[in-house]
Amino acid sequence: MRISHRILSTALIAATLGLASCASLTSTDFTGTNGAQAAAPSAADKETYTEALEELEGIDIKGRAPKTGYSREQFSNGWKDPDNNGCDARNDILARDLVDVEYKSARVNCVVLSGTFHDPYTGKTINFERGQNTSTAVQIDHVVALSDAWQKGAQKWSEKKRLEFANDPLNLMAADGPTNASKGDKDAATWLPPNKDFRCDYVARQTQVKAKYGAWMTQAEHDAIAKILTACV
Repeated sequence: MRISHRILSTALIAATLGLASCASLTSTDFTGTNGAQAAAPSAADKETYTEALEELEGIDIKGRAPKTGYSREQFSNGWKDPDNNGCDARNDILARDLVDVEYKSARVNCVVLSGTFHDPYTGKTINFERGQNTSTAVQIDHVVALSDAWQKGAQKWSEKKRLEFANDPLNLMAADGPTNASKGDKDAATWLPPNKDFRCDYVARQTQVKAKYGAWMTQAEHDAIAKILTACV
């Protein structure tokens, strides 16, 4: 499955955009966070969104299952290192999504001490510093929330599959801490990034993740994503 270069690079573009309040969750226009008209998606972007629409057609639509039995530990106790590169998934994503990264001195660069983060969810730039009172300024978001997945198929997954899901780079993004907290375990029917420029990439990424792992969607979630992606292409 191909991951859009735009999905992984939008954070850099977002640095030039201002912060805006969250608009209608079903909005599909391309107005930037500063009120300016956003650049039209490239041919490569449109190809990615078209592929996501095709994947969307193959995702089952069902009602949300009860949350009974859910806990973070059902998906792994803390961050793991499934790719065996010596770094846990949190530090891997910080290293991927931040720029000007500085690492803790060690034989292998792994623990991210600081860096500059251009948050695609809001358009804000955050100076990240590792510390008890500062690390939460940049959190690692599960693009498809663990609780959402639990209610849409993950209860029946194997322990190994849930661990992979929780640590998969496709399903992980650095994000502004308060914005990530406001998202919680909401799906696309009830929450979208305040930065409208990133919404096409965001719902395409959610679709890719659910297609990869066989998680289903509710009708409202499916319809919200279909509406956005259709406008994107």
